[in-house]
Amino acid sequence: MKLLEGKTAIVTGGSRGIGKAIAVLFAKEGCNVAFTDLFYDEVAKETENELNAFGIKAKAYASDASKYDDTVQVVDQIVKDFGGIDVLVNNAGITKDTLLMRMSQEQWDAVINVNLKSVFNFTKAAQMSMLKQKNGSIINMSSVVGVSGNAGQSNYSASKAGIIGFTKSIAKELGSRGIRSNAIAPGFIITEMTAKIPEEARKQWEASIPMKRGGLPEEVAKVALFLASDLSSYVSGQVINVCGAMNT
Repeated sequence: MKLLEGKTAIVTGGSRGIGKAIAVLFAKEGCNVAFTDLFYDEVAKETENELNAFGIKAKAYASDASKYDDTVQVVDQIVKDFGGIDVLVNNAGITKDTLLMRMSQEQWDAVINVNLKSVFNFTKAAQMSMLKQKNGSIINMSSVVGVSGNAGQSNYSASKAGIIGFTKSIAKELGSRGIRSNAIAPGFIITEMTAKIPEEARKQWEASIPMKRGGLPEEVAKVALFLASDLSSYVSGQVINVCGAMNT
């Protein structure tokens, strides 16, 4: 039997990168997948078709994860379309990197709203379905930068550190109702986002990693699969680093 047979998951930011890798692996394991992105564009359509090809139900939704009312509406629609929510993967995220002395209020607010407030929005909206079922798994995408910090990323680091505190608190709030809450802290993962880093800087990053390479989105997805499945039935309130020993 497949690990997520008959379950339904929401994956925010699921059209590309780590989010898409998670959605694809979940679909392979029998999970119905509702995924969101800011726009329902060609990339979202392609991902939707790719997921449906696995014989599960998949649907893309346009949603601004940083806006609470928008989130409530899309989660309500997902519950109507799929019947319930078993797994929530809060993956939506952006970067606006710069040193604090150059950082604008807009750059700070945008990163906090998309990365951190979106986790509050979707968790609050999706918890009702999980509370009714007395079962669920919430998986929040943090970062090793949220654990150890990084120069030039104070906004991103703050957002990802906040996710860790939120994750641990929700694990304690909802544990008695059979709902688990965990975070994944990826290190240097090769995605469209990290591809924008200059080659020389990317080489320096890779040289500093004990495993001497960047990680793949699929390697993060495997950890998400573990946390979504019953294999992790007694794992909650934890942060799992996926970083090639970069942050130990």
